[in-house]
Amino acid sequence: MIRLDKVSKTYRTDKVETLALKDIDLHVRQGEFVAMMGPSGCGKSTLLNLIGLLDRPGQGTIEIGGTPLKRYADRQLARLRNRTFGFIFQRFHLIPDLRVIDNVELPLLYRSVKGAERRGLAQAALEKVGLGARLDHYPNQLSGGQQQRVAIARAIVGQPQVLLADEPTGNLDSRMGAEVMDILLKLNEEGTTVVMVTHDEQEARRADRIVRVFDGQLVA
Repeated sequence: MIRLDKVSKTYRTDKVETLALKDIDLHVRQGEFVAMMGPSGCGKSTLLNLIGLLDRPGQGTIEIGGTPLKRYADRQLARLRNRTFGFIFQRFHLIPDLRVIDNVELPLLYRSVKGAERRGLAQAALEKVGLGARLDHYPNQLSGGQQQRVAIARAIVGQPQVLLADEPTGNLDSRMGAEVMDILLKLNEEGTTVVMVTHDEQEARRADRIVRVFDGQLVA
């Protein structure tokens, strides 16, 4: 479903050139749960951003569903990204002045989904993560684990094919982290492809496959 061939990424400033990724070959199959591990600064988040079309590679090719994306314009990539991927981050990135249900609805605004349908989809996503009774709460009225579940609901409200999770349990205690992992595994069992960056070996072992990154390259 997702294929990267000889992908490299270099960041340049006036004085410094940093090779973030080099010659990455990676294939993620539909319905797979892949965990990416490696030390801080090794390129994991850069790789996740390239997979999620948040950035473009310097060299190499990326294919989604068999379609090469090299010639896609930014607007085409944005449309594909919005319909294909859901994103979960270590920081929850909830808007504090919006209610839970309004936060979850946000991705649907970019699809011009009508209000009543948006509300129904957001409520269903929140019920799926066990927060159906918290629709009208604000983020500061929730625990860290509950806020991350809201972030997951926001990521899945558009029914994406792929969830990309960057350290989704990094700000949570072990109990709440386990709850979030259970949700991700259940979504995967229902058919959603998951690619997750983690430093936690125990969490990674619950995935179908572990991909290890070191100094910008994949290692065995």
